[in-house]
Amino acid sequence: MTAFTYRNLIMARRNVFFLFELTFWPGVAMLSHGLLTRFLHLTPPMTAFILVGTIALSSVQVCQLDVAYAVLFDIWSKSMKHQFLTPVRVHHLALGSWLVGVGRGVVVWALMALIGSRAFGFDFIGAGPLRLSLFLLGCFLTALVIGLLVCALVLLFGTRAETSAWAAVNFFVMLSGIYYPISVLPDWVRAISVAIPLTYFLDGIRTGYGFPPQFDHPFVTGFALSLLYVVLAHWALAAAVTRSRRTGLLLKLSE
Repeated sequence: MTAFTYRNLIMARRNVFFLFELTFWPGVAMLSHGLLTRFLHLTPPMTAFILVGTIALSSVQVCQLDVAYAVLFDIWSKSMKHQFLTPVRVHHLALGSWLVGVGRGVVVWALMALIGSRAFGFDFIGAGPLRLSLFLLGCFLTALVIGLLVCALVLLFGTRAETSAWAAVNFFVMLSGIYYPISVLPDWVRAISVAIPLTYFLDGIRTGYGFPPQFDHPFVTGFALSLLYVVLAHWALAAAVTRSRRTGLLLKLSE
């Protein structure tokens, strides 16, 4: 596990474009959405509603990319077969990469909190330290699930599925009510939204800013779903590794 953690840290330190993932895009998101709230003259609670969604999107995006990089790095370096010739297990790959993602996600949160508080007067710990901690942990667990699913898709469909590393998170957060309550969604879409853990984590922290809860015990439900999906996503990735070995795709991804 520590080997994957160290590798992701080395890659993050050497690649200047990783700096954009940590600073440029989250900064642009916070500034653009913050300015939008000013232009629309939103009240402080409504500003909190929007900016909480902004920070959730950026934190989940950065963290899940680190999990996806556990497989993508090997594909880009043509070393996939060497990776799985070693006695490495799926949980080593997942947890090692996820720990780096959590660290980078915390950096993103700190940057966005700094911009939000200085430029727009928004208090990111206004919901309370406990709610904030539970919210961030929930975001990172959601990122772990998405990252594992991306890895499984790449091992099943090859490089054609690489774009899911950047597209999948936007799909999930859109259904989670990132900038709006899920009550505005059509009934059939809402049925999908209530199965996504991030929906409950967003609801949980927004209650700390004065919004009425949409669910009973949102954090408990969110963590229960997250743990279930982590187990299922781990199983899916392990099954994808087995299948790619059987079909020969693991070797093709190394050529």
